[in-house]
Amino acid sequence: MSGSPAPSPWLPTAPCTPGDRCAAHPSDGTEPEGRVPVARAVLRLAAGIGTVLFGILLAPAAAPLPADARHALVRLWVRAVLRAFGVLVRFPKAPARDAGPLLVVANHVSWLDVPLVAAVLPGRMVAKREVRGWPVLGTLAALGGTLFIDRNRLRSLPGTVRAMTDVLAGGGRVVVFPEGSTWCGRAAGRFRPAAFQAALDAGTDVQPVRLDYRPTHAAAYVGDDPLGASLWRIVTTRRLTADVRLPDPLPGGRYRDRRALAAAAQRAVASDSANLPFSSVHQRASSSPAAASSSLTPS
Repeated sequence: MSGSPAPSPWLPTAPCTPGDRCAAHPSDGTEPEGRVPVARAVLRLAAGIGTVLFGILLAPAAAPLPADARHALVRLWVRAVLRAFGVLVRFPKAPARDAGPLLVVANHVSWLDVPLVAAVLPGRMVAKREVRGWPVLGTLAALGGTLFIDRNRLRSLPGTVRAMTDVLAGGGRVVVFPEGSTWCGRAAGRFRPAAFQAALDAGTDVQPVRLDYRPTHAAAYVGDDPLGASLWRIVTTRRLTADVRLPDPLPGGRYRDRRALAAAAQRAVASDSANLPFSSVHQRASSSPAAASSSLTPS
């Protein structure tokens, strides 16, 4: 995600910054315009933070529950968080696979990606170590069993992969953003192959996830963008819409190595990107193209 420039040359980095052309608001009229009144934005911000804190308080009570029950509660809670922050979400019509081990991989645009994926496929997230120190969200990540990786120490990567493999081998689900850094949504990064070794070692499938936002600039969390500024941009944006798509899962056993599997997952995510713009929430909800479409759900 966003943060100060990393000193290690092996780290994946994106050229996107909050003010560049990649993340800037387009002028073609294809995305929703406008901002909500300040008073409403303040209410959204308070409601969103309050809903996050409520989940943190209830987390210890949910910990002893069976995995299916915990997943159901997580989905309900993160959808409530997204709704509170004013984000409208278009979820897949077809239910996501909810049993058995699975490596979930998604493109990375925003910190909103985490609750969006959790709203469909909750699991153990992989995140950079710095997230642990974030106010509120860091505590939440730790309570959710996030696997933290020290991106400044290349030697720590094999240990993280082993931890992911152990979770998958035990029947759990792991969520990773293999671009390694947030991108603006109009540009994207290469899927790094390391995480895919865990799927091969555990013999599990890979579920690609495609995330899109409109307006893109409101959700994009890139460069040295402060978390507070990102939160305010989100709650002040009128009709911020997120789209979650689930391409077909990839059986890991079909690929010769982690690089081939990573490339296949990247192609699946890229090919599932919508070519048609969001013209409005109403049009998205009222269109009825087919089995591949989704229902727009305010979250």
